[in-house]
Amino acid sequence: MTAPAVNPRSDDPPGRIMAREMAEQPAVLRRILDAGAPRIQEVAREIAARGPRFVLLTARGTSDNAALYAKYLLEIRLGVPCGLTSMSTTTAYGARPDLTDVLVVTVSQSGGSPDLVASTKAAREAGALTLAVTNNPDSPLAAVSEYHIDIMAGPEKALPATKTYTASLLALYLFVEGLRGGDGAAAKALPDLAEQLLARQNEIRALASRYRFAERMVITSRGYGYPTAKEAALKLMETSYIPALSYSGADLLHGPLAMVDNVSPVIAVVTDGKGGAALRPVLDRLRGRGADLVVIGPAGAVERASAGFVLPTGGVAEEVQPILEIIPLQLLAYEVTIARGQDPDAPRALAKVTQTH
Repeated sequence: MTAPAVNPRSDDPPGRIMAREMAEQPAVLRRILDAGAPRIQEVAREIAARGPRFVLLTARGTSDNAALYAKYLLEIRLGVPCGLTSMSTTTAYGARPDLTDVLVVTVSQSGGSPDLVASTKAAREAGALTLAVTNNPDSPLAAVSEYHIDIMAGPEKALPATKTYTASLLALYLFVEGLRGGDGAAAKALPDLAEQLLARQNEIRALASRYRFAERMVITSRGYGYPTAKEAALKLMETSYIPALSYSGADLLHGPLAMVDNVSPVIAVVTDGKGGAALRPVLDRLRGRGADLVVIGPAGAVERASAGFVLPTGGVAEEVQPILEIIPLQLLAYEVTIARGQDPDAPRALAKVTQTH
C-alpha cells in the first residue's frame, strides 16, 4: 500500500518537512519488520545468552520517552528489574558503579550527544553489556557500544522527531520480544494501521481548533500509554510552545489535579487494556471537575469524553498500541502549530543534535 500523504496546506509551506516525515512512518515500520527484525533478533539472542541481571536505560528527550516504553516492556514482558539512568552521576560527578552483568541500553536518534557517548563508554569500562539503539550506525555512540541496533528510519530533517520515535519503539519492542524468545508477531499489523491513522488528518485538524489559543495543557495516561503522554507533551511544547504538562494518572491525583478546571484542556491517552482500566477512575475525577477532556483511545472511552479520536485498537496487543497512539498526537502538534501561525519544522532555540555534556 502507498502511504497516505500528510500534507501541509498548499498555501502554507511551514511544516512541510515534518509532514513528510510523519507520512513516512508506515514505510519505516515495514522496513524494520522486513529488513531489520532478523538483526534485532540476533542481537537479542546474543544478549539473552549472557544473562544480564538488571537493565539500565539511558537517553535524552524523545529517546528518553522511547526508553521509558522499553522499561515497561522489560519489566512486564520479561520480569527483569529495570531503571532509567541519571547520566550526570557519571559525566559530572565521576561515579563509577559496578555494572558487571548489567545491560545498559542507550537510545539516541543521532548517536552524537557527548554525554550519551561518555556515559556508555564509562558503563562498558565498568563491566556492562552495552547496546546502542540509534538511527545512525556510524555514530560515535554505536562505535563505543558492544552491540548496536539500527532503527532504519532514514534521514530525519525536521527538528521534532516523529518517524525516529515510532521506529525506536518498534525496534525496542522487537528486541525485548527477542530476549524472551518471542517472534514479535503482535507488530505485524502496525504499518497498515499507521496508514489508516495518517489518512484521518482532517479529524485531527478539527480537533486542533480547540487548542489554538490554549495557554497550557495537561496530558495523562497510565501503563504503556504513559510514555505516549510524555512524548505528546514534548511535541506540543517544542512545536507550538504551549506549556504541556504530562502526568501519570496516578500522579495527577496526588496534587496536580487541583489545577484542572473547566477551562483547562486535558488529553487522556487511554490504552485498550490494563493501563486504560487503571486510568478509568482518573477520567471520572476529571469529568467531575468539569475538565475539557479529550480522549485518544478506544471507542468506548472516547464516547464519554468532551471530544476525542478513536484508535483502531481492536485485536491489537496493549504493548504495541503506543506505536499507534502517538501518531494522532504528532498530527495534533503539527496542526496546532500551523493554526497558531508557527513553523513546526523550525522550533526556536533547538538543534537536531543536542550537545549535552
